[in-house]
Amino acid sequence: MKIVDVPEEWEVLASTEHFSGRVISVRTDRVRMPGDTSADRDYVTHIGSVAVVALDDRNRVLLLRQYRHPVRHLLWELPAGLRDVKGEPTVETAARELAEEAAYRATTWHTLLDLMSSPGMSDERVRIFLARGLSEIPEEERDFQHCHEEIGMPVVWVPLAEAVEKVLAGEIHNSPAAAGILAAYAASADGFTSLRPADAPEA
Repeated sequence: MKIVDVPEEWEVLASTEHFSGRVISVRTDRVRMPGDTSADRDYVTHIGSVAVVALDDRNRVLLLRQYRHPVRHLLWELPAGLRDVKGEPTVETAARELAEEAAYRATTWHTLLDLMSSPGMSDERVRIFLARGLSEIPEEERDFQHCHEEIGMPVVWVPLAEAVEKVLAGEIHNSPAAAGILAAYAASADGFTSLRPADAPEA
């Protein structure tokens, strides 16, 4: 069998929405199963998100630390955000998040990887980009006001190899950060030549 994920949709016999919010909704679908049986599947619908592995010319990755209430942790993460602007290309969403959260721009963008963050319980899709050719946005050009968990977020540069060690040592837990760091390290072996373009189709 060819090892590649493929779209497929089994018949939904009934669907109930239990909660609807700005970012997520919670629903139960009754799905027809093989053998002409059915089963209920509870899951979270999500608007989707992007994340950015910003890599400078010294092979350092930009990380920021943010409080995540559901897990009660301060987590080291990549610049990231929601796909909350209808019709906006994902690379533009990523560029906006890199500018707003870390005050950097990039001249070179590639698709690094696509994740289904927790496919047994959510339909969230995360596209992670590699951004290079970085430059800091001058103070006078920054027009984004941080609020809530983003206030006072520390931003650091970590050598990519050291970031890999931290992922493997269990010191970095955020899933897009861990996946993005490991993917960037793997992709660096051929100088990133095998990466897809920033506008590559999504599954």
